[in-house]
Amino acid sequence: QVQLVESGGGLVQPGGSLRLSCAASGFTFSTYAMSWHRQAPGKERELVASISSAGGSKNYADPVKGRFTISRDNAKNTVYLQMNSLKPEDTAVYYCNALRYDSSYWGQGTQVTVSS
Repeated sequence: QVQLVESGGGLVQPGGSLRLSCAASGFTFSTYAMSWHRQAPGKERELVASISSAGGSKNYADPVKGRFTISRDNAKNTVYLQMNSLKPEDTAVYYCNALRYDSSYWGQGTQVTVSS
């Protein structure tokens, strides 16, 4: 069955870095655009970054531009989010999403907490 499993979250101090991973299975990963979203307590889920199916096109939300980098390895069916210069306002549950014209899948999320 379809699975998206996020990992790599945790507690980090302001200015620190984390690398999130999302391992996919049960569908043809290379035909899906992938994205990372986040949801902070009391707020709506928001798009953080997206990457096209072949990895040639990437987009970032303004708050994370220059600090976060999305990448993918289609041979490993995995998408990554490198997060640098983390701020307390980056604290949220981070979700990965797989999107194609005919289907969309979500992972269960991984908690990222930025605090001193």
